[in-house]
Amino acid sequence: MNYCNECGANTRQAIPDGDNRPRHICSSCDTIHYQNPKVIAGVLPIWGDQVLLCRRDIEPRRGFWTLPAGFLENGESSVEGAIRECYEESLAVVENCRLLGVFDIPYIDQVYILYRGELTAPQFAPTPESSEVALFNQAEVPWGELAFPVVEMALDLHFQQSEQPQPASHHLVTRPWRPQAR
Repeated sequence: MNYCNECGANTRQAIPDGDNRPRHICSSCDTIHYQNPKVIAGVLPIWGDQVLLCRRDIEPRRGFWTLPAGFLENGESSVEGAIRECYEESLAVVENCRLLGVFDIPYIDQVYILYRGELTAPQFAPTPESSEVALFNQAEVPWGELAFPVVEMALDLHFQQSEQPQPASHHLVTRPWRPQAR
């Protein structure tokens, strides 16, 4: 960050009084500009023993499969954001959302909050964000074509616990990822 969002003056990096790490500070109005991780909210939509995946039609990772998820907006809860993202990416409606997990990804400054949600009906369609939307059982998941490591981790957790009456929620910290052959 080179310029202050408040007044447009140059910023400098310094440790503010009472803080413990360098921040961008305006050289004119002294506004401290905090840079924090982005929060991504999403849902793993379920229909019977199948999950709904979307083939991305936007970058990054265009053409790869993902769960419907995106950046949380100001003024919405994480579950509201997950439900909104599901509809925006697949035109699918989910209900009964339960926390699947919180996935910290510090090397790219992101936190994913993912829910399990039940599709109200097997109705979905592509949108400007998704070129294809489909239901998959565990054997049909295009494992080698998943867009992000968190998608693979969430699917693994879901399928490991799919027979449990009260699946657990999880907190995971990820490190740089390389796709695994299945």
